[in-house]
Amino acid sequence: MTPTPQQSSQHSIQHSIATDDTHGPSLLPLPSRVVALLEAVDAPPRLVAHLRAVHDVAHQLVAWIERHRPALVLDREAVLFGAATHDIGKAEHPAELSGPGSAHEEAGRELLLALGVSAESARFAAGHASWEEGRGIEDLLVTLADKVWKNKRVPELEDLVVAELVRVGGRARWEEFLELDELLTRIGEGADARLAYQQSHA
Repeated sequence: MTPTPQQSSQHSIQHSIATDDTHGPSLLPLPSRVVALLEAVDAPPRLVAHLRAVHDVAHQLVAWIERHRPALVLDREAVLFGAATHDIGKAEHPAELSGPGSAHEEAGRELLLALGVSAESARFAAGHASWEEGRGIEDLLVTLADKVWKNKRVPELEDLVVAELVRVGGRARWEEFLELDELLTRIGEGADARLAYQQSHA
């Protein structure tokens, strides 16, 4: 099916937001696979900007773990894909871009499944808003990225990440906590710029 000129324009806007220079905070571009998914669901510009910001923070979290706690085995690509698509259901529930609501969670999982994404990868869309003991480190990092991108700190969530670091590192909990806290504080310092970037794509 050939896109209409209006669709082509919207798609080029999505592609630009997802990949071009931000002229603000330095954010990694979204993967081409994710860009195609966002175009397929006609994602609003604000949503694309939000996903790019969260994806960038997730990359910082993963890179830090790989450098400082290489014994903690994780699926880097799963975390980055999850962060880059976690709110895709808001394409169907745009009111939740600026207000509360959870309808986008299951809707996002269903959208991704319909677009050929595996259930394992689609799970982040449905589960990113909750956390509990027993969830994998990938799920915890996607949820953490979705909080700390705007400098929201959730002690219960951070405790679960610390527990994973302690499990593989053999260090005292307070040591792992302090190092993670330092990282999250540093990431949080960029929150205002990320929020302004998202707000610029109404």
